[in-house]
Amino acid sequence: MPDVLKAPLVVEFPFTRSVGPVQSAFLTGLRERVVLGVRTGDGRTLVPPVEYDPVTAEEIRDLVEVAPTGTVTTWAWNHAPRRDQPLDTPFAWALVRLDGADTALLHALDAPGPDAVHTGMRVRIRWAEERTGAITDIACFEPYDDSPDDDGPDVDSLDGNSPDRDRHDVGSPAEPIAHTGEFTDPVTGIIAAARLDYTYSPGRAQTAYINALAEHRNVGERCPSCRKVYVPPRGACPTCGVATSEQVEVGPHGTVTTFCIVNIKAKNLDIEVPYVYAHIALDGADLALHGRIGGIPYDQVRMGLRVEPVWTQGARYPDHYRPTGEPDADYDTYRELL
Repeated sequence: MPDVLKAPLVVEFPFTRSVGPVQSAFLTGLRERVVLGVRTGDGRTLVPPVEYDPVTAEEIRDLVEVAPTGTVTTWAWNHAPRRDQPLDTPFAWALVRLDGADTALLHALDAPGPDAVHTGMRVRIRWAEERTGAITDIACFEPYDDSPDDDGPDVDSLDGNSPDRDRHDVGSPAEPIAHTGEFTDPVTGIIAAARLDYTYSPGRAQTAYINALAEHRNVGERCPSCRKVYVPPRGACPTCGVATSEQVEVGPHGTVTTFCIVNIKAKNLDIEVPYVYAHIALDGADLALHGRIGGIPYDQVRMGLRVEPVWTQGARYPDHYRPTGEPDADYDTYRELL
C-alpha cells in the first residue's frame, strides 16, 4: 500500500456583513473607548449586546454603558499564539464579566504566565492605539489591583494611549449608565478575513484516486454489496456502509447529468464568464463528479451531452471537459445519477 497523501491546506475568504443598530452602536462605541451592552426586559445587562432577548426572543434596544474593568470568570492558557491572534506572546483566553454586565466577554488577557491568571482576578481593558470600530479595538485585557488599600492604576492610563479619562473611572459604581448609542460616523458594516489552516489527508481510497489522476486515469471503488462504483472513492459505500477496496477504472468519457451557468467572476480565477460547471457521470461510475465544461458555447451545454477530459501539462486533474462529438446519452441511462 503506497503512503497516504497529506498536505497543508488553507481556506481563506473575506466575510462581509452589515450590522444592525445594536451592533453598530457596540462597534462604534469601541472605537470611542466606550463599552456598550443592552438591557433586557428583566433587567439583565448583556455584553456583548444582542438584538433579541435570548430567553424571550423579544427585540431589545435599551443600550447602557458598562465599565472598562471586570472580573475573569474562566480562562485557558494559549502557550503558542497563532497567526493574527491578538498577541504574539503566550496569553490567556478569558471570559471577562465587565463591571455592570451580567454576561462575559471573550478576549485575550495579557499575563506573564498561567500562574498569574486565576478565576476571579480583576482586569481592565487595554485599548488599541488605532481603533476602527471592531472588537480588535480592545487590544486585550490586563491585570490590575483595585483593592481598597491600593492606590489603584493611573486612571489616565486606562485607555493605554490617551490622557482623557474614561467615562467609568476606577472606583466608580458598577451600575451601567444609560446611553443613546448615537455617535458621529457610526460603523455600518464589517469585513473580516476568515482563514482556516490545517493539514488535510484524503485517506487511502482518495490517495489512490489522486495518484491515478497524475497518470490521467480515473479510478473508483466498487461496493462488495450493492456493486456500485464510486468516483471519487470514499473508502466505504455511503448506501451500504461497508468498506470498499476493489478498484475500478472508469471513463474517460462521461455524460453531463446536470449543470449550472456561472455569471459571477471569482477572485483569482482566470476564467471568463459566463461558463458552465456540470455534474459528469463517467462511463462505468455510479456517482457523478463535477467539472467545468469548455469547447462549446455555454448556451449549448445540455443534459445528456457526452464529454471527455482535457488535461494540461503536468496537471493532476482535468482542466475541463469538452464534447466528444458522440450523440447525446439517453435520459434513462443517467436519470438515477441526477
